[in-house]
Formats: sequence, C-alpha cells, structure tokens
Amino acid sequence: AAGGPGRAACGPLSGGIVLEHFYWGSVFLINVPIVLVVMGLTARYVPRQAGRRDQPLNLGHAVMLIIAILLLVYSAKTALKGHLSLWVISFTLLTGALLLGLFIRTQLATSRPMIDMRLFTHRIILSGVVMAMTAMITLVGFELLMAQELQFVHGLSPYEAGVFMLPVMVASGFSGPIAGALVSRLGLRLVATGGMALSALSFYGLAMTDFSTQQWQAWGLMALLGFSAASALLASTSAIMAAAPAEKAAAAGAIETMAYELGAGLGIAIFGLLLSRSFSASIRLPAGLEAQEIARASSSMGEAVQLANSLPPTQGQAILDAARHAFIWSHSVALSSAGSMLLLLAVGMWFSLAKAQRR
Repeated sequence: AAGGPGRAACGPLSGGIVLEHFYWGSVFLINVPIVLVVMGLTARYVPRQAGRRDQPLNLGHAVMLIIAILLLVYSAKTALKGHLSLWVISFTLLTGALLLGLFIRTQLATSRPMIDMRLFTHRIILSGVVMAMTAMITLVGFELLMAQELQFVHGLSPYEAGVFMLPVMVASGFSGPIAGALVSRLGLRLVATGGMALSALSFYGLAMTDFSTQQWQAWGLMALLGFSAASALLASTSAIMAAAPAEKAAAAGAIETMAYELGAGLGIAIFGLLLSRSFSASIRLPAGLEAQEIARASSSMGEAVQLANSLPPTQGQAILDAARHAFIWSHSVALSSAGSMLLLLAVGMWFSLAKAQRR
C-alpha cells in the first residue's frame, strides 16, 4: 500500500524522461518491460498454489460492471459540461444505475461471486475502501494538475516537471516502514485520520503556493503529501485485510485493488472536470476574437496555447497571459476542493473507525 503513491509519483518522472527522447506514443510502452520482468520473477519465486475449479470466471459480469461505471462517470461529466440534452444525460445515468444495481443483485444472489459484496457491510472494510479510493483520487488528480501547470504556465519540459514532483515519490517511499510502526504504536484510527488531515493541509498549502518563486515551500508540501497519502493508503490496507475473514482474504485484496484503480481513474475524470469548469468560468480573453476562437481558448489550457501559437504575436501573447492567469486560479480551486474532500474524509473516518472499534 505504501508503494502505491510512490508508483503513482514515478509516472510523471518516467513519462517525462520518455517524452524527452521519444515520440508521445512511447509512454504507453513504459510498462511492457516492467511487466515482462515481473512475470519472470513471479514464475520463478511465487509458490504454486492450487486453483479453485469451482470459482467461475464470468466475463459478462465484469463487462456489466465496467459499462455501468463508464456510463455513470460519463453522465456526470456531460451533465456538468452541458454538452448534451437533459434526456440523453438522464438516460445514460439511469442505464448506468440500473446496470450497477443488477450487478450488485447478481453478486449477492450467487454462491461464488466475482466481488463479495457482503464484505462492504463490514464498517472497517468499507472505511478502508473509501480511504483508498479517495486517497488515489486526490493523488492522481494532483499529479494531473501539477504536470499541466508546470508545463503550460511555468514552461518546464516533461522531464523537468517530473523532477519537480520528485519529493512526492521520495517521501512516499520512505513512509512505508514509518507508517507501519505508527499503526502498531498509535493504532489504525489515529494514523488513518492523521494521514488524511495532513494530506488536506498540504493541498491547502499548495493551493496558495507560487511554484515559480516558492519552490522550497512547494517541495516541502509535496513531501508532506507523499508521506501522509502513503500512510493513509497503508492504513486502508491494514483496515481491509485485518477485518476480512481469513477465508475471504483474496476477495478483500481484490476489492482493495479495485478501489485503487477506480480511484485513479476517477481522479483524472473529477479533477479534469474541476479544472475545465473553473478555467472556462475564470478566463478573461482579449477583445477581437471570433466566437469559435473564444470557445476554443476557453475549453482548456492546451487549446488556448495552440490557438495563441496560430495568431499574431501580440494577440497570441494576450491569450497566453489570460489563460495562464485563469489556469493558476483553477489550479488553486481544484487543490482547495481536494483538501476539503480529504478533510471531510478524515472527520468521517475518525467517527467511523471509532464506532467499528466499539462493536
């Protein structure tokens, strides 16, 4: 669990190195040699275990869950953007909700479910899943925002942006043994809520930091974020695995992994949407632009940069200045929103884990 934030933080750095020397499509090939090495090591060192022949591999249920999640996320994004009519959004939302409900009902009815939904009735397991998902949402969303601001606003290369975010990776890597000792000494409840609260504090601080003049402050806050987020994820793993019955350990581990991956995907969607909405609402473009150019420049920072490069220098520079100012403001709004979400989660986890301990 402690390696989760470190692996996530390695993404911008390794991706920046690849983009610095190869074409953009090569970022999709980074994991290929890693996976091949892991496959070889797994085959060599992981003990062989007998499989369960009575456990069905129902791909239809997996497809149903994927479609349900995609429809729900898509309907939420399009509703906030306002690009589709209300009935299309309502139909998409209703279809996704029905498919998700059907999936849950099917899993509860079968004796060999793909995901054991009954584990979610355990308060500690549910708290751990929520912690893991929310921590990944905020961490991945932070990396998305930081990578864009460092490159579009401050002019850093992809590699330089990855190096700038290195404190997150370093701090999260060191947090594992320390957080494990803290859980043993202070207890799960205090470490979980403390990790979330410190992550919220770091987001609030980063929202008020000027990355061009306050680099040391930014690095310190990113180190705090890496350490606290990794500690919270380790606490979520401890909560899930300690509360699950021994015979359901594999099912609990699958739920934890699903929470990580779903949180990462939602982090990109949620923070991308937050950034887009704030950017479109706050940008103040110069006069003299056509309606199509205004719509394009207001859609995203990337589109504004491309439009500015295609216009005369004076007009293009005015668009860049307006876009950079709007992006910095939007970045602060998104980070403050992340801090608020983590702070609410910390309060909720404090009371949730307390009730679970009293049971």
